[in-house]
Amino acid sequence: MKPPRSPAVDRWRQRLRRRSRPRFKGLSFNRLIPNLMTLVGLCAGLTAIRFALAGRWDAAATAIVIAAVIDGLDGRIARLLKATSRFGAEFDSLADFLCFGVAPALVLYLWTLSTWGGLGWAPCLMYAVCAALRLARFNAAIDGAPKPAYTYNFFTGVPAPAGAGLALFPLFVSLQADASGLTWLGDLVQYPAFSGIVLLTVGALMVSTVPTWSFKNFKIPQQVILPLLLGAGLFIALLVSEPWAALALIGLVYATLIPFGVRSYRRLRAEAEAMALVAPEEEPRAETGTA
Repeated sequence: MKPPRSPAVDRWRQRLRRRSRPRFKGLSFNRLIPNLMTLVGLCAGLTAIRFALAGRWDAAATAIVIAAVIDGLDGRIARLLKATSRFGAEFDSLADFLCFGVAPALVLYLWTLSTWGGLGWAPCLMYAVCAALRLARFNAAIDGAPKPAYTYNFFTGVPAPAGAGLALFPLFVSLQADASGLTWLGDLVQYPAFSGIVLLTVGALMVSTVPTWSFKNFKIPQQVILPLLLGAGLFIALLVSEPWAALALIGLVYATLIPFGVRSYRRLRAEAEAMALVAPEEEPRAETGTA
């Protein structure tokens, strides 16, 4: 029969066991997932520039589209995992500037605007500068005063990923024209003046104060859900069969929705101002009682 161990020996063994077990301090892996996704999107934007230098325009456009999809997911995943941070917001803005400010401008310059030399480089510079100013304004608004409730469904100006999609509209149409054998259409949209006008227009929309729908908290009426699902199915079928036509179409639809977003914003603002004016001010009433 073994003799009982003393409490001092047990405490010493427990202390030695705790010391031999390493303990790591830091963030959990779940909190790193959004930043890792942003890093993948940044690599996609850099890869788009590499493909453009090699003349692979379809691969360059695909890489920018992948970066836009990742940008639309990383923020939502960060909020879902409760992993939002100021570092993530700044990192996301830097990645957005390269993927949606620098990459589309370089792709279009190498694709068609380079034939005009310095004159063709000017729209690319203006577009990149507008993208940088738009992202800087977005970062500055994070620490600003809270905005009215009706503004939460709207962006100020066209966001950078949507701006990149609109800027690449001539390339999307040209790729679809080449795939369909419509060489005359491809030559038309590849004319440098057309791409330059598109870049300048989209850059102006990004730095403007035009309200555009964000679709984050957009509520869909019950009677519209079924038609919307059918339309989404048709769009997915078009995206699978004719991807460049689908991307060009979604750019046209987004540009068409901008005036409707402005009208909706003005209507909501007018309703909020009217409610603030007609709301009666409640005055404190003196309490009366009997002894």
